[in-house]
Amino acid sequence: MTAQKRFLFFLAALFSFLVSSCGDDDDDDDLIGKWYRVSDFDGLARGDASSFTIGNKGYLVCGYDAKKRLSDLWEYDMDMDFWTQKTAFPGAPRNSAVAFAANGKGYVGTGFDGENYLNDFWEYSPSSDTWTQKADFPGSARYGAVAFGLAGKGYIGCGYDGNYLKDFYAFSPSSNSWEQIVSIGGSKRQGATSFVINDMAYICCGQNNGDHISDFWKYDPSSGLWTQLRDIVNTSDDDYDDNYAIVRMNAVSFIIDGAAYIACGENNGTLRSDTWKYSPATDLWESVSKFKGTARTVAVSFSNGERGFVVSGKSGTYRFDDIWELHPYEYDDDDY
Repeated sequence: MTAQKRFLFFLAALFSFLVSSCGDDDDDDDLIGKWYRVSDFDGLARGDASSFTIGNKGYLVCGYDAKKRLSDLWEYDMDMDFWTQKTAFPGAPRNSAVAFAANGKGYVGTGFDGENYLNDFWEYSPSSDTWTQKADFPGSARYGAVAFGLAGKGYIGCGYDGNYLKDFYAFSPSSNSWEQIVSIGGSKRQGATSFVINDMAYICCGQNNGDHISDFWKYDPSSGLWTQLRDIVNTSDDDYDDNYAIVRMNAVSFIIDGAAYIACGENNGTLRSDTWKYSPATDLWESVSKFKGTARTVAVSFSNGERGFVVSGKSGTYRFDDIWELHPYEYDDDDY
């Protein structure tokens, strides 16, 4: 090969590399965030579990392993990166229950045991590793509901009891009593996700009669009212939402430094691994680095407000036992 031909070959190779690099940058958009796989879950792989976080400990309970419904409880230490099995949940083994934390204790209720929708409700004390049955959830027995702990109380609503639902109830741990509150606005929904930032609760996603829900709501416990925020799909004439692809069901959410992150879930039968960051000050979403584990639905999450984790879930008949942590301020070199 002559020197001239070698030079022309080099230019052609360089041009091909530059075109490929530009295409990759367009696809990945230099998204910030890097996912790290940490210590695998010690229990059986499963989906449709429930979770809550107390301090720097995450708790995973119940679920379905594709053969049977489960009632075991596991504690994940975020600082030491290890799992400890705790006293099993004493209610019926179940999937698709809700869980939340309030005043240093965990609460689990509703769900499906394979035959019946459930409305029993239980409190877990991590200091004594014991469960106590509390007053039954007063709404209809259901599964696929959504829950959050806020200002010392717990809230459960929506879900499916043979019909899609949007009613909401508040639980007071001090009096072991329930109160029906104003229903969430907009659509009934199953498989929604919730998060709490600065003493405000947020609910989005889910599905109703085969449609994926695009409205987005904030709950203020001081007023007891819901406020509708910007839709999570491109419904405006502005360009801020032109690339929104957030709508899904059975997603997970967690909080890091005052921002919410949503990952995983499913939309029209397609499993999702894209991840979105929500900033409450602007009511805007941005895409961040996609979840690095296998795309999945019905996973659970842990968050202490400074760190966020995703664990378990399913893809078809396959169940997962891996756990991943998002570092939101790093770039993933594999994305370039």
